[in-house]
Amino acid sequence: MPRVMRLLAFLAAWLALAPAPALAQTISGYARAVDGDTLEMTGYRVRLFGIDAVERGQVCDRAGEAWRCGEEAAAVLAQLVEGREVACEARDTDAYGRLVGVCRAGRIDLSAAMAGAGYAVALEDFSEAYLLSVDAARRARAGIWASEFAEPRAWRAENGVRDEAPRRSEPAEARASALAARAEPAGVYFRNCAEVRAAGRAPLYRGQPGYRPPLDADNDGVACEPYRGRR
Repeated sequence: MPRVMRLLAFLAAWLALAPAPALAQTISGYARAVDGDTLEMTGYRVRLFGIDAVERGQVCDRAGEAWRCGEEAAAVLAQLVEGREVACEARDTDAYGRLVGVCRAGRIDLSAAMAGAGYAVALEDFSEAYLLSVDAARRARAGIWASEFAEPRAWRAENGVRDEAPRRSEPAEARASALAARAEPAGVYFRNCAEVRAAGRAPLYRGQPGYRPPLDADNDGVACEPYRGRR
């Protein structure tokens, strides 16, 4: 897959990061990519922290043609970990008991690599660490940003797939309060989702500045989803 190999060479040039201090739980070993943001290693299934990649079965619309963006995302992650020892620093566990961690193949932060290559959106309610990588990919129209695609969580809901995005265990009210406490202008107002996306704020969660029920068509607490790369 020459396109993937060129992409990997590009990533290696700018995504090499110094190793971070070890956290309480760190696992390491050789890994296998399950999809674009999940690894199997040393008896664990590990979800990459801070991002949500397109699902393996997901199809995007690129220039009017069906593109198996989810399969390509999985192939890119597979190439990043192939033959390399991976170390994952635990940050949390998700609702299904999986480890959620910052994983590195050598010096490459895999979440940053997948976001920067354009195969994932940032889960900014968990971390803002990968917002710049996603923004750079969007501006460069890399990966899914050169297509029309459903935000992964919305695609899972529409296709009856279990929502595997990490979820914090704190009560919904506490999470909404934390989101509302972000240092943003209290009077933020968006007329429509186009303005939300233009401001780089999509999706909006209930409790965040700018969230309004009219923007949340399915009333699930998440407004302005899915992403549409060309809109």
